Amino acid sequence: MSNPEDRRTFRATRIEVSVDEGRGVFMISVAAELAEMHPQTLRIYESRGLITPKRSPKNTRLYSQRDVERLRRIHHMTNEEGLNLAGVETVLEMESKVEQMRAELEEMRARASQLEEKLDQEVERVRERLNTEIVPYGAYDRAVPRDARTAVRVPVQRPTRPQ
Repeated sequence: MSNPEDRRTFRATRIEVSVDEGRGVFMISVAAELAEMHPQTLRIYESRGLITPKRSPKNTRLYSQRDVERLRRIHHMTNEEGLNLAGVETVLEMESKVEQMRAELEEMRARASQLEEKLDQEVERVRERLNTEIVPYGAYDRAVPRDARTAVRVPVQRPTRPQ
């Protein structure tokens, strides 16, 4: 019989771990189970270029949380939406291009904003140097209706000349 004094008290401790969603941590069997697929399906998707798991030093496939989400998405497109793998490839490729174009557009917007600010500073510098009003190009163009013209009115104080 065991002695009551020999009992040890264990306290459950909860440890939370956060892992980068792009880091490969799941072996193929776990990833397949999480994505509700057969491991062979994951190998087929990899051979088609739909998924690219990381590899361990011993060349074991390691799937990330992002990979599992992508697998679930592919599963949804094939089973729920009726796409074949060629259709899935096309959709994923188009989404990738759209995301790339969005990133490029954001970069261009940021660059345009920088250039606009720089231009505004330069216009202000020139206006102060010339001490005069600057009217945008085309402000007096007769082809443009008068109410559509956007002249910039800047109050200017000109020095008075002695007579």
